[in-house]
Amino acid sequence: MFTYSLEATSGHARAGRFTTPHGEILTPVFMPVGTVASVKTLSPHELQDLGAQIILGNTYHLFLRPGHELIERLGGLHRFMNWQRPILTDSGGFQVMSLSGLTRITPEGVRFQSHIDGSYHMFTPERAIEIQHALGADIIMAFDECPPYPATRAYVADSLQTTLDWARRCREAHGDNDTQALFGIVQGGVHDDLREESALALMQMDFPGHSIGGLAVGEDKSDMLRIVALLDGILPVDKPRYLMGVGTPGDLLRNIARGVDMFDCVMPTRNARKGSVFTWQGRLIVKAARYKEDTRPIDEGCSCYTCRNFSRAYIRHLFQSGELLGMRLASIHSLHFYAELINMARQAILEDRFEEFTREHLPRIDETIKE
Repeated sequence: MFTYSLEATSGHARAGRFTTPHGEILTPVFMPVGTVASVKTLSPHELQDLGAQIILGNTYHLFLRPGHELIERLGGLHRFMNWQRPILTDSGGFQVMSLSGLTRITPEGVRFQSHIDGSYHMFTPERAIEIQHALGADIIMAFDECPPYPATRAYVADSLQTTLDWARRCREAHGDNDTQALFGIVQGGVHDDLREESALALMQMDFPGHSIGGLAVGEDKSDMLRIVALLDGILPVDKPRYLMGVGTPGDLLRNIARGVDMFDCVMPTRNARKGSVFTWQGRLIVKAARYKEDTRPIDEGCSCYTCRNFSRAYIRHLFQSGELLGMRLASIHSLHFYAELINMARQAILEDRFEEFTREHLPRIDETIKE
């Protein structure tokens, strides 16, 4: 039920098609983050209109509230949230490490304390797969340990062996389930040899796709780009590659250029809810005082609902007044921008002009507009 075909390359950038039970995904693709089965402030219908092909849900959060068993009884995540396009769930490993009050990692799994009510729970590889089976996402993740940054090489090496053991157990627990694609997660910190070891071991397990985890966690951007470029030369060309938790518009282009197919990040919506939006001219702080009487849209070349109908002055007023509509309009614009950026990047790959496209847009899209 899952096929991936590579349609074109431009340098190392890739354009492909990934078929799932809930539809086809054209890559490269950006996945809006719907942590608790909701992309904050936006409805599924609006996400569809914005061009979202696939969204991400979080196993850790959905396990704690409302519970995977309830979601399964109510027909699975697609029916629960009324989203009929593909869904990806992460394993919860990163959230277990980063959000839990108390965490104890053992070879068996991770015992953690809920950030909601302080209750204790245990995630094992088998449990993570059981939860994701119940949620019913199209693409699911193996349970992994995401080592902190910075960490000693010895810690990262030990963590990698744990992650590889957990990946084997996840593969076994997943069994012959052909309605969900289970991705392995490449770890190894900023160490080239550990990353190579991880990728080769996961390839032996024959996952239908590979995720790159443990980046954008505090390391220098040059280290992230180096690791992704290294893995581009190792991971199989006939399977999708997913860089987890990245990132800015510039990061998307830089990593598409290094062979990445799939991205997710809270940045466009989280920043938008704080009044910071992305445009083709750079990042704009729409709630800034300088826009108090500005009748222009957020981005004069943008065709999104927000830019067609509202001024910077009005959106600033909404933020100053604490009105939720301001967050909604800013989120609509930023997700529209991300979708347009990715679609234009894909077209540039199909036309073998991705380097030219990047050279034209990369210098300004991450900058903050100063007027």
